[in-house]
Amino acid sequence: MTLLRTSADRIVGMAHPESLAEQLLEQMLFRTGHRASEAEQKSWSRSLPVLARDLADAGLGGVEMLVEYHLPLTSQRADVVLAGTHPETGAPSYVVVELKQWSTAYRYENSVELVEVPGMPGGPKLHPAAQVKAYCEYLADFAKTLADQPDALAGIAYLHNATDPGAVADLRAFPASTTARLFTAADRGDMLTFLKTRLSATTGHTAGDTLIRSAVAPSQQLLKVAAAEVRDRPQFHLLGEQQLAVDLVLHSVEQARANDGKRIIVVTGGPGSGKSVIALSLVGELARRGRTVLHATGSRSFTQTLRKVAGARAPRVQKMFKYFNQFMTAERNGLDVLVLDEAHRIRETSVDRYTKAELRTDRPQIDELIAAARVPVFLLDEHQVVRPGEMGSLEQIQRHAKTIGLETHHVHLGEQFRCGGSEEYVLWVKRLLGLVEGGPYPWRGDPQFAVRVADTPQELEHLLSQQQERGYTSRMTAGYCWPWSDANKDGSLPADVQIGNWSRPWNSKSDRHVGDAPPAPLWATADGGFDQVGCVYTAQGFEYDWNGVILGPDLVWRDGQFKTVRSANRDPDMRNTKRVDDVRFNKLVRNVYKVLLTRGMVGTVIYSTDEGTRDALHAFVSETN
Repeated sequence: MTLLRTSADRIVGMAHPESLAEQLLEQMLFRTGHRASEAEQKSWSRSLPVLARDLADAGLGGVEMLVEYHLPLTSQRADVVLAGTHPETGAPSYVVVELKQWSTAYRYENSVELVEVPGMPGGPKLHPAAQVKAYCEYLADFAKTLADQPDALAGIAYLHNATDPGAVADLRAFPASTTARLFTAADRGDMLTFLKTRLSATTGHTAGDTLIRSAVAPSQQLLKVAAAEVRDRPQFHLLGEQQLAVDLVLHSVEQARANDGKRIIVVTGGPGSGKSVIALSLVGELARRGRTVLHATGSRSFTQTLRKVAGARAPRVQKMFKYFNQFMTAERNGLDVLVLDEAHRIRETSVDRYTKAELRTDRPQIDELIAAARVPVFLLDEHQVVRPGEMGSLEQIQRHAKTIGLETHHVHLGEQFRCGGSEEYVLWVKRLLGLVEGGPYPWRGDPQFAVRVADTPQELEHLLSQQQERGYTSRMTAGYCWPWSDANKDGSLPADVQIGNWSRPWNSKSDRHVGDAPPAPLWATADGGFDQVGCVYTAQGFEYDWNGVILGPDLVWRDGQFKTVRSANRDPDMRNTKRVDDVRFNKLVRNVYKVLLTRGMVGTVIYSTDEGTRDALHAFVSETN
């Protein structure tokens, strides 16, 4: 998808070149529903005419310019993709162009990949050659029309205002390659020569159409890298129903391909039952077999952590981890398998305030995900639905599948690997919170898992600190019962979670470090996370040795059972009474605390802000367990 398809000759021939930015602005408003930033508009009006004149001077005025080309299955856009034919082979040839108005730039703290631009706010920037190289690699990995055509892509970063070679000399340290060339106004002639080695003067729209209409799927080269990176990791050993689930998917893929058919598989299980181990095992094994596969979740924290873990040695693999809302325009059965981890976080639709106008439909997200692959695999825990609008359940998936004439195959995982393997503890939590029938009962103790009740937040933090000193990992979490402020101007985090004379900040909202606080998506796994209080959105999907949970005033013990208090909850999504009625709120809050209470591998420390609730917890949990 692209905002504008044009050519250099057309831009150069415009009576009012400034209207080009107006055309693009109009297209963005129509397609996305929001305005381009002022910086973007300036870039369009100042950079595109310069590139057009250069192309015309090189005799390439008829080459098609795909302006603001949207990389498939991402939110990223390349400034321009030049689409034409190769001067020697006559095959489709593409040059990705990153345009910068910088006249001066330096290496940031001696980094090759990061640059500092005087006068530009926001800290260091990615080197533009690194940026365009990544775009080229992504297209090579996901545009099927480029499969097995290594010479079809080139990439240039063009600093058209940089007339003094010395002012950007630092940037030459980045290794040059066909997909990562850096040119400035001072070496414009070299750029035109390079472009003429990649594109011929032949006009026509075949190459542009081919790229825009290309099917989207991971390339065989990317699958080979993923197989080597993911499949053979020693921690991905499968047991019992886990192996059954993987074998069922592998069998179903071959059957679906042989019969040109489709199968839906749902894997259900509680916390720590191995759903994510299955998901990553499938990605690795299917990649080894050359089957097209992608992984997706609805959790930013979970997806970014998986990208970091699974792609630690091979960053290319990170691109195989997507989000549920990135399949709105996916080709039907374009993938062999789509692995949907944390599928209880599927939303009613993929539409949000950033969705392009032409994509705004009432199509259920579940329908998009099922359509995207021959074998969609849903991995879920029905007791982890914690937000309004989440709808991933076995019954809902089966019901939707039936309406489109498909059957579901269901595998339930019985083993527990979180909470010390203590199925007893998980059942105790469910009964305590009223999520299953039978009512609460005293914790009987389990040699594999410890439960403690703290009388103050200081005691909770002290108990967890002691475990950290013994070499265990630990985190504190809480219900969303306190305000959540932005970071202070000095970069510190406000201590929003206040209980008496004890206070701590929530985890950072940012995707970057804030002081010693890790980025929000990595709060549960990165160093420094213990000093903030996490919420369900950053804890869900993760585990640590010792788990501290603060029950806020939105869940209190009254008359022999837990009751929810809507007025005490500060989650903006939960406070919308039109969207979330009292019955739904009651269920969601209990699910939130169920998630928080089942993150620990060795033990859990529980504290309630309500005295009566603490008394009840002490009655249920013996001090000697």
